[in-house]
Amino acid sequence: MAAALGMEVRGLAAARGSEALLSLAREHPAAQVAVAAPAGSERAQVSAEVGERARFGPEALVELASAPGSIVLNGVVGAAGLAASVAALEAGNRLALANKESLVAGGPVLEAAQRRGRAELLPVDSEHSALAQCLAGEDPASIRRLLLSASGGPFRGRARADLATVTVAEALAHPTWRMGRRITVDSATLMNKAFEVIEAHCLFGVPYEAIEVVVHPQSVVHSLVEFVDGSIKAQLGPPDMRIPIQYALTYPQRLPAVAPAFDLVGMGLTFEAPDLEAFPCLRLGYEAGRAGGSAPAVLNAADEIAVRAFLDGRIGFGSIPLVVEQALQAVPWRPVATVEEVLAVDAEGRAAALAALGASC
Repeated sequence: MAAALGMEVRGLAAARGSEALLSLAREHPAAQVAVAAPAGSERAQVSAEVGERARFGPEALVELASAPGSIVLNGVVGAAGLAASVAALEAGNRLALANKESLVAGGPVLEAAQRRGRAELLPVDSEHSALAQCLAGEDPASIRRLLLSASGGPFRGRARADLATVTVAEALAHPTWRMGRRITVDSATLMNKAFEVIEAHCLFGVPYEAIEVVVHPQSVVHSLVEFVDGSIKAQLGPPDMRIPIQYALTYPQRLPAVAPAFDLVGMGLTFEAPDLEAFPCLRLGYEAGRAGGSAPAVLNAADEIAVRAFLDGRIGFGSIPLVVEQALQAVPWRPVATVEEVLAVDAEGRAAALAALGASC
């Protein structure tokens, strides 16, 4: 996308040395190539293909993100993306953040890095991009509520008792978006929306009591802002991630669309309240966010372990929030101020979730 927008691609990064990465490396022969966790013969294959441009290990991502004068698009999955996010901000680069877990787990760390580097942080999540667009030029004091829209996932309208026997295939059948396996399950449990509530608090400085979730199954209204005068602004568009990515890369400009034109004629838009009884992960997100400190990092780490266990068939869908809640109770709360502290809490959260799995399996 960056090349299509007339931008120079200076670096490419991925967890593995896949053919997709190598294809992009061929397309952009001047770009540095970072592979965070090469497996098997991938290190040799990548080195043979791109030569001296190749870098390996987590530190390679940090090196790329630190390149001055860059726009860094970080889509690394999980808390592993935190170090690269911090490096980008400390270098004064614009960070286009698609790695929500790094903001959830290490919000205070990213905020401090942004201040030190006097850098820009633009969200790539469609919901937070929508909020940023609605808030552009507005006085923060005029905000009454942020309204995060949620599709409701594949189990919208179902009672908690009905979710005990859902299958992995059903949980991965998202009605609107095509995403990775973890984030698709997180959407089904509403944990993804819990993360987004924490993310919105960190990005916009709005208290949790003024951040609400509304279920909007059409996924056309990406989020809304209500102001103190009663006005509501919303950002609408097709469910196409190319739009928020482009906005983060080109802000404050708006360039010609990479997505097709969108027609609202004949379309109905509906909204409803989320069911916190059926989907307790959203409640856990609010509780962890309000607690702050280490709690959001534990929330993220434990959820990753619980979702993996569900995908592997070790636990049922309804056990995901139970494992997360037990981990939150098991890991002592403390403040976090550095990447190392966040990663230490992440490790404790994973261990606590594994212990909870052992007790429940």
